Amino acid sequence: MSGVDLDGIVKAYGALQVVHGINLSVAEKEFVVLVGPSGCGKSTTLRMIAGLEEITAGDLAIDSRRMNRVAPKDRDVAMVFQNYALYPHLNVADNMAFGLRIRKMPKDEIKTTIADVAEILGLTPYLERRPADLSGGQRQRVAMGRAIVRHPKVFLFDEPLSNLDAKLRTQMRAEIKRLHNRLGVTSIYVTHDQVEAMTLADRIVVMNDGRIEQVGTPMELFNNPANTFVAGFLGSPPMNQIKGTLTDSGAQIGGTEIKLTGPINGHAGRDVVVGIRPEHVSLTPGAQTSVLPIALDLVEPLGSEALLHARYGDTDMVFKADTDGDIAHLSGVGEVHVPAHLVKIFDAETGRALALGG
Repeated sequence: MSGVDLDGIVKAYGALQVVHGINLSVAEKEFVVLVGPSGCGKSTTLRMIAGLEEITAGDLAIDSRRMNRVAPKDRDVAMVFQNYALYPHLNVADNMAFGLRIRKMPKDEIKTTIADVAEILGLTPYLERRPADLSGGQRQRVAMGRAIVRHPKVFLFDEPLSNLDAKLRTQMRAEIKRLHNRLGVTSIYVTHDQVEAMTLADRIVVMNDGRIEQVGTPMELFNNPANTFVAGFLGSPPMNQIKGTLTDSGAQIGGTEIKLTGPINGHAGRDVVVGIRPEHVSLTPGAQTSVLPIALDLVEPLGSEALLHARYGDTDMVFKADTDGDIAHLSGVGEVHVPAHLVKIFDAETGRALALGG
């Protein structure tokens, strides 16, 4: 079983600790994405799995084998980097074959392997070209091909799409997902882009300041963030958050009461943060909705939908609305309707999500 297990992993540079005892199990064939802001420790964690960074404390196991002191070349992992790391003087075929030749694989077997992987990645017409003659997306596919030909137990991706333009990133995301579905190799992918995380992952690991904030499927994290950090990081735009106080019948924010589902159970008077996803509001009333008056500042059309930039009191908020092919009707919006069952409540002091019915 080619799973990856991190048990209390710590990374420190002298007195500075940058990864604080994280625990994570990645199942065989699973695609796990580590996501978080710059400096959160996600790339450092990936490099410790690859063996490019020494582990300060804790245990790392790959395929149930402890890897703390095992050299990178003996871990049976393959890494795809942000900067491609291709040899400019070698053509595509030779770049992909380089590692196999180092391992003294027979020439006929190398040729067959390169041909098979090139076919999978759509690189067959480019095998004789050098990296300088390829587009960014083609270079990234070559880098992926160099990893695939090794048939590793684990793929490691370190922000591989950061150097591509928006259109190519979208194309490559789809290609990476199809490739994983076809090969079924355990994969760990690092990105700061929450859209990549949501679209690629079987499970997402949200990191912040060297710690894991939450682990779950994309929709679990989107619908039930564990705290205000996850709520504000995942989602495009992220969840609106506004300070309030729980009452016996809902949550009071300024002069507006927001209806909630489930009993308050003794939490009345507690200071909270009320979370409202931009896509969860509507412009028309419905059953169990609350009216939230807003001061509209800007309408940002995106085609079939638009972003409504507004203020409630001193808080900036963003909401999504359907355009119905025109945005003229959105210019006079003065309120949105918030469904009670989609409102999230977080403790104001700790930031942790509250289960009011419990």
